[in-house]
Amino acid sequence: MTTEKKPLHGRICLVAGATRGAGRAIAVQLGAVGATVYVTGRTTREKLSEVGRATETIEETAELVTAAGGEGIAVPTDHLEVDQVKALVDRIDREQGRLDVLVNDVWGGEHLVIAGFGKKIWEVEFADGLRMLELGVKTHLVTSAAAVPLLIRNPGGLVVEVTDGTAEYNGTRYRENIYYDLAKNAPIRMAFALSHDLKQVGGTAVSITPGWLRSEQMLDHFGVTEENWRDATEKVPDFAVAESPVYVGRAVAALAADPDRARWNGQSLSSGQLAKEYGFTDADGSRPDGWGFIIAKETDENASADDYR
Repeated sequence: MTTEKKPLHGRICLVAGATRGAGRAIAVQLGAVGATVYVTGRTTREKLSEVGRATETIEETAELVTAAGGEGIAVPTDHLEVDQVKALVDRIDREQGRLDVLVNDVWGGEHLVIAGFGKKIWEVEFADGLRMLELGVKTHLVTSAAAVPLLIRNPGGLVVEVTDGTAEYNGTRYRENIYYDLAKNAPIRMAFALSHDLKQVGGTAVSITPGWLRSEQMLDHFGVTEENWRDATEKVPDFAVAESPVYVGRAVAALAADPDRARWNGQSLSSGQLAKEYGFTDADGSRPDGWGFIIAKETDENASADDYR
């Protein structure tokens, strides 16, 4: 008896920024559909990044990928260091000879956003603002510049730029402060620009955003866990539409496994939107539409989160 191959069996993926949150979940879900996934980040079991969370490491992410059914390979990488990123890509080329999916999820600036939330440009520490742009924009450019030449060696390559917010929402709303606004709009534009380059060689580039993400940091911030996260709605009612990182992970996995994914080229996508398209659910079986709810609330104060799960 032969075992049916999973959709991404034999495919090679790089999830840049896979230590925790969306990046970790994306890596694991790519593994669940059979991919070999290189996972990168700065926090390892021996070294802590500026994020300061020793509880999540890239080694653990790689182990979770393997446990899900794929092959996880952890490579400590600072994506601001060009030589490190080039060495990473050279290793993938040497070991696999190809790259099929690049997920740019590098961030690690949440602590800077909290410090500058709602502040004017003159109120935000300039060094903190520039650091946000380095972490959220420069890292993505460095990684794409180094990895895309390997990605386009075979037709059908996919680049996924992970951000916070859709083009529809971010394009007409101000996001927290000027630096965060730029950092989270840039990946949307990067995907659009890359879509033009990749179209010429049979590739696809998109941006994708989760909704209200229940990342490890978010849960800690509200003093809840994945088991009792609904308790946070007492403090913030809108938390009722929150989604687990599994949701956006399944969104990217579904996209990567879609042979007709080129139809999305250049578009800004959300986990809730792709759930409707591909039919997957969050870990609890629900199908939240965080951005749909956020936009609806702007015109209808009585909009219920229950209608967007």
